[in-house]
Amino acid sequence: MKLSKPYLISLTALAAAGSAHAQSSVTLYGTIDTSLTFVHNATATGKNLWSLGNNSGGDLSGTRWGLKGQEDLGAGLKAIFQLENGFNPTTGALGQGSREFGRQAFVGLASDQYGTLTLGRQYDPLVDLVQGITEDNYFGSVFATVGDVDNYDNSSRTSNAIKYVSPVYAGLQVEGMYALGGVAGQTGSGQTWSVAAAYNNGPISVAAGYFVADNPTGTVAQRTTWGGTSDGTFDGSLVNLGYQSAKSINIARVAAQYVAGPFTFGAGYSNAQYKSDSQSTFASTEKFNTGQGFVNYQATPALLVGVGYSYTKSSGDTGATYHQVSLGADYNLSKRTDVYLVGAWQHASGETLNADGTGVVNAQASVGSYGYPGTNTQELVSLGLRHKF
Repeated sequence: MKLSKPYLISLTALAAAGSAHAQSSVTLYGTIDTSLTFVHNATATGKNLWSLGNNSGGDLSGTRWGLKGQEDLGAGLKAIFQLENGFNPTTGALGQGSREFGRQAFVGLASDQYGTLTLGRQYDPLVDLVQGITEDNYFGSVFATVGDVDNYDNSSRTSNAIKYVSPVYAGLQVEGMYALGGVAGQTGSGQTWSVAAAYNNGPISVAAGYFVADNPTGTVAQRTTWGGTSDGTFDGSLVNLGYQSAKSINIARVAAQYVAGPFTFGAGYSNAQYKSDSQSTFASTEKFNTGQGFVNYQATPALLVGVGYSYTKSSGDTGATYHQVSLGADYNLSKRTDVYLVGAWQHASGETLNADGTGVVNAQASVGSYGYPGTNTQELVSLGLRHKF
C-alpha cells in the first residue's frame, strides 16, 4: 500500500515526539517530618510546652513535596526545572510566607562540560556547598546556630536569582549567585549575591563562602521589617529579631569534615553581620561570631548518633553569649522511613534588642532555629518520624 505524503509526515512527527518524550523525565518527590516536642522554658516567663510539630516545621528535614525534571537537548546539554512546596504536616498550612512553591522554583540549563545555570527562587551557594558538611545535614534544626543568625539551617531562600554551579574539577566545585532587587532606578536596592567553593578528597571535605543580602531603601523614615530578594534569617526569637531593620546581612562561613571509619568529625565557623544605616532602628553593626563542632558515630548500618557544641558571641550594638550542647539519634526503619530522638540545652547571657529594635533587653536562650523565646536557659527534646517518597 502506498502511503500519502501527509501521512508520512504525520508518522515522522509522532516518532519524533515519542523520541523526545523518552529522553525527558519528571519526578514527584517529598518528605514528611513531624515530632512530639517538649520545650522547657518555651517562653520568656518560663512556661513549658508540649506540641505536635514545632516552629521550624521539621526537626531533621523541612516537610515538602516537589516536582523536578529534565529534557535531553543533546550534546551533553539538558533543560531542567524544579518546583518545591513547603508545608506544615500537622495543619497542612503553606510554609515560606504562604508561597505555593516557597522552597524552590526555578528553570535552567545543565551541561556536563560547562556547568549549570538556573533562574528563579533558589538556595544560595553557602547552603548548596557548605551546609552539606555541617551537623545540620545529619540532625537538622536542633544543632543549628542560635536564632539561625548565619542561615545554618537554611531559613533563607532567594527570589529572582541567577545561579551558576560549575562541574567538579579534581574534587573542586565553585558556585555563584546574583539576585536582582527589581527596584526601578535603584539597581542595587534589595539585591542578594553570594559565592562559595567546596573541595572533597576522600575522607576530607572543606567548604567556604560569602553571602550578602540587601534590605531595600524604603520611603518611610525608618524600616520596621526585612524585605528584598532574600527571605532574611529571622526565626522569631529575640536573638536577632530586633535587627530586621538592618540595611544588609553579610555572612561568611567555613566548614570542614573528616570521616574515619564509623566516625565523622566536623567543625565550622561563621561571622554574620547585621549592618545599619539611617533607616535602621539600631546605630551600630551587630556581629555574631559562631564556632561549632560535632562528632557522629555510625553505631550500626541503621543507627546514627551524634553530639555537638555551638558557641555564639554577639558584639557591636549589643553583646550576648550563647552556649549550646546538642544530641541526636536517628534509626532507619527502611530506606525511606526513620525515627529519631534529638535534644539540646542552651544558656544565654548578656543583652540584645527587643522585637521591634527600640530597646535593650536581657538575652534569651532559644535552641537552634526553633524560635522559642526562653529565659536564660532552655531545653528542647523531640521524638519524631520522617518518611521520604
